[in-house]
Amino acid sequence: MLAVLTVAAPAGAAPLASVGDEEVVEVVEVSGLLDPVLVDFVEGRIDRANERGLRTLVLRFNSPGAVVPDERIVDLARRIRDSEVPVAIWVGPSNAQARGAAAQLVAAARPAGIAPGARIGASGAQILPADEFGVLFGDLANRMRDSFVGYEDAVGAGLREAPSVGDFVIGLDGVATREVTVDGVVQREPATDVRFVQLSLGSELLHTVASPAVAYLLLVMGLGLLLFELYTAGIGLAGLCGAAFTALGCYGLGVLPFRTWALVLLVGSFIAFAVDVQTAVPRLWTWIGVALFAVGTVALYDGVTMSWVPMVSALALTLVVFLRGMPAMVRSRFSVIGLGREWLVGEGGVAATDVAADGVVVVRGAQWPARSIGTADVTPGDRVTVVDADGVTLLVTLADEATPAAT
Repeated sequence: MLAVLTVAAPAGAAPLASVGDEEVVEVVEVSGLLDPVLVDFVEGRIDRANERGLRTLVLRFNSPGAVVPDERIVDLARRIRDSEVPVAIWVGPSNAQARGAAAQLVAAARPAGIAPGARIGASGAQILPADEFGVLFGDLANRMRDSFVGYEDAVGAGLREAPSVGDFVIGLDGVATREVTVDGVVQREPATDVRFVQLSLGSELLHTVASPAVAYLLLVMGLGLLLFELYTAGIGLAGLCGAAFTALGCYGLGVLPFRTWALVLLVGSFIAFAVDVQTAVPRLWTWIGVALFAVGTVALYDGVTMSWVPMVSALALTLVVFLRGMPAMVRSRFSVIGLGREWLVGEGGVAATDVAADGVVVVRGAQWPARSIGTADVTPGDRVTVVDADGVTLLVTLADEATPAAT
């Protein structure tokens, strides 16, 4: 039977004057990896619940594991077990999970519940001391160590059946309920005040940054923008954004387990890209950069997983930017700042327009402004040879003319 919850004040709001603190059930959102920000938040809510004497604290769990040391998980489990205010955990809603250390914390709750479609398991070796917590999950311990169990098996292992957090709350000891009629259907709802709490905006930002995909994408975008800034004559906006993204990405990596050598490959890939961006033509160093980028991306994390979607998207965007975008930008906009075009001297090309005082030639598949210094007229379709460069403008002559390089 569905439960209708009374939505109360958000986190940080003053308690309602008409309700005593001891008659409040607090539902705390615990979503994502258990990182330092989220663990601190949960510990703080447990301490606050005991200070205020709440009826029950409910942790609404959807976590793929932990990235804090095992000692912190053990300490959090003890806080959950020893709290004067009962700390319950509900794994939900549908498709939610409690994996790794998060699954082990569920076993420490008083009580625990799970929604249909949710799953729990892949807990790994037990890190909670067996002399304090016993063997977690009883007969299912070996199975849950390496794999997930679904709703029915979890209920069989002692978790309560609770399709929604409302159903879970009204089944808790000490929570008063009443019957109400909604559209002719009698339903039960808690008479006890229920309040929902989640991370503050600043904490939520840091928690989000510390997720594998977000940290990776911020780092890649930051390094890309810093490289872009090297070739722009603007006011430094790209550089400021790049520095901010890189700093946030580094914070995320500082929280997550990563392989140092893979991070070095990622950073090295942008150094390789910079070599060919300087010449405005993708060559060997660009492909070396692509290889370093791909290997560094796949091997970056150690112990946490990242979806293929951000990895493939980042690689595809990198190919577009450094094979097409950056070379074209440097050729068309930034050549005048002295990057030099002497490497094109001796190259052959084709005139795209009449080349006299001003014209366009195609060299290596790219269009360049050009000026003829030969004695013969250069018309569209004529074969030309680059004999010198004047900033962004190529100095050309007909291919069969033996004209010395301009000085």
